[in-house]
Formats: sequence, structure tokens, C-alpha cells
Amino acid sequence: MTKSLLALFLLCCSVSAFVKPSSWRVSSSTSVFNPAAPQVLQAVEIDSDAVEQAADAIGQASDINYDVVDQAAKIDYDVISLVVGQENYGLAIVCLGEALYTFLQAPSFGNARVFIPAGIAALVLGLVSGPMVTSGDPSQISTGLLIGTLVSIGLGASYIIRLIAPVSATPKEIAALGLLVSVAGFFSFSQNLVVDGFVTLPSLPSLPSLPSIELPSF
Repeated sequence: MTKSLLALFLLCCSVSAFVKPSSWRVSSSTSVFNPAAPQVLQAVEIDSDAVEQAADAIGQASDINYDVVDQAAKIDYDVISLVVGQENYGLAIVCLGEALYTFLQAPSFGNARVFIPAGIAALVLGLVSGPMVTSGDPSQISTGLLIGTLVSIGLGASYIIRLIAPVSATPKEIAALGLLVSVAGFFSFSQNLVVDGFVTLPSLPSLPSLPSIELPSF
């Protein structure tokens, strides 16, 4: 019995001599901490910094200087006022010049009636619509353009009456030239009303789509 126990003890000692003690504990390579974890965290930090920089750049780009926008809008209305004012006063000068030239062709009391429509149009254009279109205020400009459009229509009607009159003391070519000027003034004023956004025209309804026809394939 004693010999058996002694033999068993010697066998255990011999086995333990061939087994490495490091196999009894968890290897350092199996540590729960991943060596690549610091690199991943560093990459995440770099990406987050890039995202923050991009967000700051977008925020700076999206900042609107409303003073610049207001100044640009004011400059646009000033340009519109300048252009429309030249057209307005130009029409007043032309219609008065035409009436004066017509009267000088045949000076008479009866021919002096050509000053009536031209004088009224010049007074309205010079004293009413002129200061309004040159004010720089959008509401004033739109009202002045509307008045100028109506005046040009009235001038055109007076020239048409002179053209269709059976008897004229002056050549009708002068009245025809005045009609062309009034038509040009009408289109100029009305175009400024629409193009500059003072008047919005109604949009036409969409047309129904045509049915599609499929041709047989051969």
C-alpha cells in the first residue's frame, strides 16, 4: 500500500515537471482589453473634429448679412426708379414737343386744341407719376407706373382721333409718330409693372395631357 502511494506521488511529480506553469493561468494575449481599441478611439476623435470643422464652415457660409441684402434691394429699386423716371419724363417732353411742332405747322386757334391732351398728359406725368416713380418706394413706383400706363393709353386715343379725322390742318404723319411714341410708352410702363414684380399675372391652367398611343411592334 505504501509502495503504491509512493509510486502515485512520483508519477504526479514527473507529470508536473513537464507542464509549464503559464498554462495554469490565462494568457496575456487573451486579455479583455483589445490593443486596437486606442487606435479606434483616436480615429473616432479625428472624425468628430472633422465633422465639427465642417459644421462650423457650413454655419459661417449660411450666415446672411441682412444689411447687404437690404442695401442690394435698395440699389435695385434706385436703378428701377432711375430708368422709369427717364421714360416718364421723356414721354412728357415728347408729347409736348409733338403738340408744339404740330401747332407751328399751322398756327391757328383751332389747331391749338392739340395742346389739350398733350398738356394734360405732361402735367400728370410731370407732377403726379414722375415724383412717384423716382421715389424709390416700391408701392409708390407701382402706382406711378400704373398712372403712366393709363396716360399713355389716353395719349394713344387722342392720336387715333386725329388720324381718323376727315380734315386735318397738319400732316397726319405727325400724329402717327405720336401714336407710335404713346404705344412705346404703354409697353414700357406695363412691362416694368410685370417684370419688376409689381403686378403678378394669373397663371394659365395646365393643359390636359394627350393619351399615349402604343404602336404595335413588328
